Amino acid sequence: MLNLGQEFPDFTADTTYGKIRFHEWLENKWAILFSHPADYTPVCTSELGRVAQLIPEFRKRDVKVLALSCDSVADHKRWVKDICAYSDFEFDVFPYPIIGDESREIAEKLQMLDPEGKDKKGLPVTCRGLFIIGPDKKLKLSIHYPISTGRNFSEVLRVLDALQLSEKHQVVTPADWNPGDTCMVVPSVKEEELPKLFPQGVENFPVPSGKSYIRLTKVPITTLK
Repeated sequence: MLNLGQEFPDFTADTTYGKIRFHEWLENKWAILFSHPADYTPVCTSELGRVAQLIPEFRKRDVKVLALSCDSVADHKRWVKDICAYSDFEFDVFPYPIIGDESREIAEKLQMLDPEGKDKKGLPVTCRGLFIIGPDKKLKLSIHYPISTGRNFSEVLRVLDALQLSEKHQVVTPADWNPGDTCMVVPSVKEEELPKLFPQGVENFPVPSGKSYIRLTKVPITTLK
């Protein structure tokens, strides 16, 4: 199993943009790699269309996007016309590459196959897996959905904002955090460091234990860009 914090495996793949080597393709940027079970299926069509609509938001965050399924690159190229029609948008070129992994080699390497999902030939298909990889090529987040459930890509954007915020500042994000909300100072930050690190101010939330471990602050969302 891929563990958070480990270097994401490198691989070579055929895509709708031509052959790529994953680590080279990353270019020291953030990236999302997400799998879908099959082309010409309803939920997958809705998901890839939604991601295409959100490409401007991913670019604002300096994030590259790459999709994968066990269908052929030729099928992907034909299918994108349906994706565009369903999502009501037009592109001269589909805005991100899709990997063709008919051999299942990459899906197996990344452990993205759904044990209960089969194609018409009885072969396993990919689940709705999603990885966020940092500029250091390390795995930052992993989410796996079953075939029956479409992903919430607004949540993916929210998590990206939280990850990038924590990467740039010594803060963590509480439950249900959204960009612009109050953050929490990392517990390892010493009290004497607070004025320099957080000139906007820090508030200690009083708790019955008397311990000062819930320290609240706001970091301007503009720092994410």
